Parts: sequence; C-alpha cells; structure tokens
Amino acid sequence: MAHPPYGAEPQHIDIELSEEVAEGRYANLVMIAHSAEEFVLDFIRIMPGLPKARVQSRIIITPTHAKRLLRALADNIGRYEATYGEIEVPEPGPPVHFGGVGGEA
Repeated sequence: MAHPPYGAEPQHIDIELSEEVAEGRYANLVMIAHSAEEFVLDFIRIMPGLPKARVQSRIIITPTHAKRLLRALADNIGRYEATYGEIEVPEPGPPVHFGGVGGEA
C-alpha cells in the first residue's frame, strides 16, 4: 500500500481507465534505460517468425517511482508465490527463441 509523503494528508484520487487501456497490451520483454532524472521502460512484444519486435508501451518514471515500483512488484510477487507457489525463472541463456517450424492453422 502506498503511503503519502511524511506530513501530507492522504487524498482521494479518482482514476479513469478508458476501454482501450483496460484491454491491456501483451509484452514478453522489457528493456530499461535510465538517466539521472528518469527511468524509461519499453515494454516489447516478440512474436515467432517476425523479424521485428514492436514496443507496445513506453513508460517514463522518476527514480523515486522506479524504487516504489520495485517494492510493489516484490510485495505482489511474494503474495502471488504464497498463494500459487514459487515462480520458476530459468537460468540466463541465449536470446529469446521461439522454437518450431512455421505456423499452422
């Protein structure tokens, strides 16, 4: 749960979620870059048989928000694993590869 800055009163914020954004975007790779002022997260979808990977969304956040995101993800992963079991992460290997031959319908 996020906490307001020290000495600040909690405030109510109405969050609007458009239908388009609510549908979400699938990404199976994220590339992260940073400067002294911001972190840039490019969420990318790699598809088998396609020579290009397309950035689905670019999110730019402050270093403070990046750290809050790290903590929130750690908290949510902990709760997920407590319910469903440990998430297995394979050892690093070659770049993402989709096996198999051409697609079939």
